[in-house]
Amino acid sequence: MILIDAMGLTIARPDRDLFRDVSITVNSGDRIGFVGINGAGKSTLLRVLAGRRTPDSGVVRRGRGVSIAMLDQEAPLPSGTVRDAVATGFGESESENGPAGPEVSVTEWEGEAVLDRLGMGTHLDRPVDQLSGGERKRVALARALVHQSDLLVLDEPTNHLDLDSIEWLQHRLRSHQGAILLVTHDRHLLDALTTRMVELDRGGAFVHNGSYADYLEAKQQREVDAAAADAVRRNLARQELAWLRRGAPARTSKPKARIERAVALVEGRPQGPARAGNLHLEFGTPRLGDVVIELDEVTVADPLGRPIISGLDLRLDPRERLGVVGPNGAGKTSLLDVLAGRREPVAGSVTVGTTVEVAYYSQLGAELDPDARVREVVAGPHRQPDWTDARLLEAFWFDADAQWAQVSTLSGGERRRLQLLQVLARRPNVLLLDEPTNDLDLETLRALEDFLDDWPGAVVAVSHDRAFLERVVADALIVDGSGSARRWPGGFGVWDAQRRAAFSAGRTVRSLAARSSRETDGGSTGGSPSAKDSSARRPTANGRSGRSRSTIGHQLRQAEKRLARLEKRRAGLTEQLAQAGADHDLLATLGTDLAEVVAELEATEEEWLALAEEQEQR
Repeated sequence: MILIDAMGLTIARPDRDLFRDVSITVNSGDRIGFVGINGAGKSTLLRVLAGRRTPDSGVVRRGRGVSIAMLDQEAPLPSGTVRDAVATGFGESESENGPAGPEVSVTEWEGEAVLDRLGMGTHLDRPVDQLSGGERKRVALARALVHQSDLLVLDEPTNHLDLDSIEWLQHRLRSHQGAILLVTHDRHLLDALTTRMVELDRGGAFVHNGSYADYLEAKQQREVDAAAADAVRRNLARQELAWLRRGAPARTSKPKARIERAVALVEGRPQGPARAGNLHLEFGTPRLGDVVIELDEVTVADPLGRPIISGLDLRLDPRERLGVVGPNGAGKTSLLDVLAGRREPVAGSVTVGTTVEVAYYSQLGAELDPDARVREVVAGPHRQPDWTDARLLEAFWFDADAQWAQVSTLSGGERRRLQLLQVLARRPNVLLLDEPTNDLDLETLRALEDFLDDWPGAVVAVSHDRAFLERVVADALIVDGSGSARRWPGGFGVWDAQRRAAFSAGRTVRSLAARSSRETDGGSTGGSPSAKDSSARRPTANGRSGRSRSTIGHQLRQAEKRLARLEKRRAGLTEQLAQAGADHDLLATLGTDLAEVVAELEATEEEWLALAEEQEQR
């Protein structure tokens, strides 16, 4: 079934076309990821397809009765409490160009369950106008997820989510029955979900079938083919140029078409990459001494003065690569504030080396004047922009037109790149990065990761981006949300794999205990059934599922066989992890495989428990 058929879409900026003549068809079951550099028009195109913006030209046709739920970057919410905002359905009455389809309500327990998985379970009665930007984004995401839509449109859904919430979101989206349109910097999420990729590049759109990994291969091949075609063009151009230079008498009788072809070959140039050269991130780094930043028995408090991390001892090395990981609200940003000297600890001492030059790239970044020109932002308030600023901006992928653009016309990702430029231009030797991957395009992310590989200073990064953590950090500081913080050698991949294995072992014990409890209570747990229980059993009017006891027994035996295979596979992967040593690539691969096995094991355990209970009731 065709959900959306868009033809000839064009949106123009004052200085250029954002995109032009873009045509996309979205069918039921599609999982389409949109990629492109910041400012290419990804978010704008999503809004056009969702009906929240009208294109300058072109047409968008939607199937009759198609319902669309959208998570916008701006995350607009209706007034009221968090609970009310999620329970309120999407509908045509929401805005002039709002999503199509009828308004749908959801059960209260489902909305609360999704909010809880996104870290908002304790904020159900808070008014939405009292929420931070990150909290509003999570509520808007929950609102989009709980409504059973034909098309789910998500713009950067993993921003402001912790690791557990991102993993839960990935499983939730994989089970979504409708189509999905997705813009995200989370490469794991893109690769796990997408069946088609759309790349926006200088106004055009290139479609690649397959996952994010398939898109990267296809893009590389496209660039190789373009280079080969240019080599052929250059060879032909040399031949035609020699032909043109055979003397004036001979040229007078040459066919006009042949001359035009020769001129076209000589003057023709293939379209180069959207960004010329590598991102210039090297600004000179002052040498660090032996003492960088040291914390002794430090206690960190939240903005209300409540201790959230206690008794922390931490020594940063001159080539530190430390990732700070933990749930939302555990104190990660507050810890960065202490390291940066923006906040005093409530107990303990902080020692900063005399050679330390700290730069802090925060989640929100420096406040930018929306009326200022880009070149004025870089020059600062105390001098006029000059050629050195222009050169720096060009090296940072701001061309001549972009340098004169007002900040208000930049995309969210372009603003983040400008803020990163401001931070690195201070020539620091200690970088504190708070969610550095939010809103940066994938090309900038890869350039930033390459830079951090060889940068001679110390880096402490708070991040929930799994690919960034796997690539950049050497050790992980785990902030657990209960007041403790522990350094974990070997990096994020080692910790994540061991965490999953421990969780899976605990989950098996809890499942067996729950079964034992039901047997003791005569098969009744009391209260309302859980979402998984109610979805696993579909009773008929007489209270039974309609399946025979022999059928249920057969399904039980099949589930038991799958459990045995999965347990064996998990044990093998856990043993390989223990023997992998410091091979970070192998650890990351094994960790990903183990996560998939654990997820399948949990689902099979739930199926087995539901079947066993159903068999007892027959």
